[in-house]
Amino acid sequence: MADNSRKNKRIVDEFYNDVFIRHDLSRLDGYMRDDYIQHNQDVKQGKAGFKEFFEETFRAIPDFRYTLKKMVAEGDIVMAYSTTTGKHTGGAWLGKQATGNKLIFDVVDVFRVQDEKIAEHWDVADTFSLFRQLGIIERLMAQP
Repeated sequence: MADNSRKNKRIVDEFYNDVFIRHDLSRLDGYMRDDYIQHNQDVKQGKAGFKEFFEETFRAIPDFRYTLKKMVAEGDIVMAYSTTTGKHTGGAWLGKQATGNKLIFDVVDVFRVQDEKIAEHWDVADTFSLFRQLGIIERLMAQP
C-alpha cells in the first residue's frame, strides 16, 4: 500500500509540475485517462474537458501561478492543498471578461489514480474570495 501511495503521489506531483507550473498540457495523455471524471460543474467531463478549461484559464490568467502547500496520498487517493495567484488580464474566464484584477485563492484537489493515470477529481476552492476578486459577488449583491 505504501509503495502504491508513493507512486500515485509521484504521478500527481509530476502532473502538477507539467500542467500547473509549466502550463504544459501536451503530456496529458500520459497522466490522465480519456474518461477522466470531473466533479466540478465549471469543467466539462473527460480529458478533453480538462484541457479546454485550462487552456482558457492560462489565456485569461497569463501569469497563473500555483504554489503547492501540502500533498498527501493514501492508496489510490492523492490530495493537494495549494494557492493560486495571477492577474485576470487575458480574456474571459468563468463567464467574466478580463477584469485586470489580481487573484489569489486556495484550492484543495482530491485525485483518484487508476492504472497509473488520474481517473477522477474533486476540488474545494475558496470561490467566495475568487468571485469577489472577479467582481461577481458585488454584481450579485447589487441585484434586487
